Amino acid sequence: MNPSRRQFLKWAGLAGGGLYAARAAASSQAPGAPASKEDVEFYGLLIDTTKCIGCRACEEACNGKNGLPKPDVSFSSESVFEKKRDTTEGSFVVVNRYADEKSPDKPIFVRKQCMHCTQPSCASACLCKAMEKMPEGPTVYHEDRCMGCRYCMISCPFDIPKFEYNSPTPFVKKCIGCPDLVAKGEKTACAEACPEGATLFGKRRDLIEEAKKRIYQNPERYHPHIYGEHEVGGTGYMYLSAVPFEKIDFRNDLGTKPYPELTSGFLSSVPLVDILWPAVLFGFNYLVTGNEKEDTKEDGHGV
Repeated sequence: MNPSRRQFLKWAGLAGGGLYAARAAASSQAPGAPASKEDVEFYGLLIDTTKCIGCRACEEACNGKNGLPKPDVSFSSESVFEKKRDTTEGSFVVVNRYADEKSPDKPIFVRKQCMHCTQPSCASACLCKAMEKMPEGPTVYHEDRCMGCRYCMISCPFDIPKFEYNSPTPFVKKCIGCPDLVAKGEKTACAEACPEGATLFGKRRDLIEEAKKRIYQNPERYHPHIYGEHEVGGTGYMYLSAVPFEKIDFRNDLGTKPYPELTSGFLSSVPLVDILWPAVLFGFNYLVTGNEKEDTKEDGHGV
């Protein structure tokens, strides 16, 4: 039985309504958000670069906690500061040294690792949820889910995820924020190991308040900015510095909007474009060609 125009329009309307409802439901949850949102406060770190002495205890603690290979240069050697280092698949945390123009005899030491964004673009870009934002704060990686697309590497504004190109069974590697410890409200391995209190563990809201207090009480010591409070919508790991952050190689062009939100409108419209619109066009084509055949038969020219 051939559908009438009225039946077709009814079916198209129902399909469109269903897809619209699905789109609204999908867009109501921010991409890259944690699985549970029930009044959970993220844990994170406040890294005070004015307190760091470059001992690299955080590097060593991270290495041991994650079972990483021993470094080529001993953790006690300062020769690693001769050139800038980046995180690798075997080093999730690295400390670099920068000169301070105001105090040439007192260098600035800055650690680098995953920032654990509140809405991580790596988790939003991952097609199989290998990157996942945990309710407690860490952004973790599931090897068993990964298909090796490396979209997480492309999407990360901090260039953190690294791929094991030289491994026969390669995976993506990065700091995962000690989720087993954080889930129990315990310090991360790096925070526990820091001898100078340069890495402070706690709830993100409390860390921001502490950072603001330090800036207010010691304006001559701190640059008046908390890096990570607003960048890319906020990060779990935040920094204080004595100098403007661009002088210690922090990006200042990231904006304050979470990266997943920049593409959420487009991505949520994909079902409408890919499914509904072709169906509508096909339906109209069917009705038009069907009517032409009926008209031909009525004119007596059809077989």
